[in-house]
Amino acid sequence: MDDGIQIETDLKSEWKTNMSVKYLYSNSVFKGILKPSSVWSIRSMSSGEDIKTHTGQKFEANDYRLVRFVDKKKLVNTNIAMDLISKVPPKDCEERVVWCDGGGGPRGHPKVYINLDKPGNHTCGYCGLRFKKSDCH
Repeated sequence: MDDGIQIETDLKSEWKTNMSVKYLYSNSVFKGILKPSSVWSIRSMSSGEDIKTHTGQKFEANDYRLVRFVDKKKLVNTNIAMDLISKVPPKDCEERVVWCDGGGGPRGHPKVYINLDKPGNHTCGYCGLRFKKSDCH
């Protein structure tokens, strides 16, 4: 068995039997799995609930991967792009066909043409901006 896999397996079993990171670190050093210089920031488990990200990543309370957030807060951006773009009102247009380039320049996207013949909002597939045809005949 490869040493890397053995170390990971030992760490998983230690993590599941005792949630204390101090215990995990001291036992791993004592058993020769880790050298004292190889792990420098494992001290104690950070308090608080695991925050769910916009991709749905959330760890169980006994997951050994939570060790990366020891003594640190998990940084999660609460400004999810889908929520922000939904707050922008649809743009009223008089033309039957409009184009969207996401603002142009390096921050934009390829120019796409959107047909507004059907009633309702029409969304740009790249940036999510909405367009609708105003009823002015």
